[in-house]
Amino acid sequence: MTIKEGAAAPSGRLAKNSVGLAHIVFFVVAAAAPLTAVVGSTPAAFAFGNGAGVPGAFVLAGIMYLLFSVGFTAMSRHVGGAGAFYTYITHGIGKPAGVGGAMMALVTYSAVQIAIYGLFGVFMAGAIAPFGLDLPWWAWAFAALVVVMICGQRNIAFSGAILGVCMIAEIAILLLLDVGILFMGGGPEGFGVTSFAPSTVFAPGLGVALVFVVGSFIGFEATAIFGEEAENPEKTIPRATYIAVLLITVFYAFSTWAIVQYYGPTNVQPVAAAGLETFYFTASDAVLGSWASQIMNVLLITSLFACVLSFHNTINRYFFALGREGLAFKALGSVHPKHGSPHVAGLAQSAIAAIVLALFIVSGADPYTVVFSWMATLAVIGILAVQILVCIAIVMYFRKTSSIRYGVWTTMIAPVLSLVGLVVSLLLVISNLPLLSGSESLIVKSFPYLVALIGLSGAAFAMQVKKSKPALYASLGSAFE
Repeated sequence: MTIKEGAAAPSGRLAKNSVGLAHIVFFVVAAAAPLTAVVGSTPAAFAFGNGAGVPGAFVLAGIMYLLFSVGFTAMSRHVGGAGAFYTYITHGIGKPAGVGGAMMALVTYSAVQIAIYGLFGVFMAGAIAPFGLDLPWWAWAFAALVVVMICGQRNIAFSGAILGVCMIAEIAILLLLDVGILFMGGGPEGFGVTSFAPSTVFAPGLGVALVFVVGSFIGFEATAIFGEEAENPEKTIPRATYIAVLLITVFYAFSTWAIVQYYGPTNVQPVAAAGLETFYFTASDAVLGSWASQIMNVLLITSLFACVLSFHNTINRYFFALGREGLAFKALGSVHPKHGSPHVAGLAQSAIAAIVLALFIVSGADPYTVVFSWMATLAVIGILAVQILVCIAIVMYFRKTSSIRYGVWTTMIAPVLSLVGLVVSLLLVISNLPLLSGSESLIVKSFPYLVALIGLSGAAFAMQVKKSKPALYASLGSAFE
């Protein structure tokens, strides 16, 4: 895995051939934050969802996203660039829908980033306080924001190298726990595969479990965002997408299956409900020793940092896309003369994140129950809505582009099946908003309407551009061809 400091092209393009297959996979898996997703999210899925069937729920979600990837990667061979979902929706459904989708994606990824900054601040403050440095959570959140911004200014492969190290470390500690459970021979009920049996997976509570499980996959679709900077993108992007989805699915399913074996299928749900925060740490102490739990606590922090750095680079490229298209300040479409990175977009995005964090701080919002929980909920709703638009765009694109030859499985069946799965997942999330967010607030309940309003506002803006600047409107989507 080498870092290539390729300069930006004179045309203002991002640095080509900057990242290979490994870098892109690292970005995507780091965005999924394996340690945070497993240790932080799955206990709630066990406690409030289908219990021992959670590993099977990960397999179901993985199949849904593999189906999504069929049409997604086929279209990436013809439509790509830093615009990602914006470019897909623009070419498939139309320019107004593309701009609306871009606005929704920006809000989604920004919400994820704010959520992770809040959680990072909480964990960092708790980890450092015993050493005599007792700072508020927001001080650490802003410190992380500055470091992330600096890393984002560099060549994309620089961030990829950092993410690779963090990802390997957090996967390693979880694998140690998983393997340790295997060597112990499991728990009181021994080994079994009931977690993948239909009667267990489709038990009452599957819908609740999927709410947490689907959220663990946020970010896998970011492979397409790096198409302009990837080596041989026609092959690299599809391969990276499939590898990332398979890696996330297999690793999450295996790790959750292992913890089910430790506690036992009949005991795992009540144990999780009795202690969400200690669910994995109790097992780690018993299987590996207290040293492993201490390392896991540290790696939770690096996992959060890797996650926020990955989303920072994703958001940068959306701002860059809008700037280069002329839909926002053109300066956002500038690239660094040395690193070929969207450095102006990075500064703007970091400034917006800082303002939102400051608003939360001034309002006295709790960093965990409000900043993290509310923003994570908004992000899950937003990403599912955008992915639904992409599925529709894939079908429409191949129907009107008859010169591109793919089978009906690629152009119709797989996208439609994933569309059905995504719609069902979105409805499940909306119907379980209080559980997902931990709040009955009217603000949280308004999130689905807010996401829809943002999308419609983006579409309305595009129609206004069509009237006032027809030449600009006609060129939308062409900046990435």
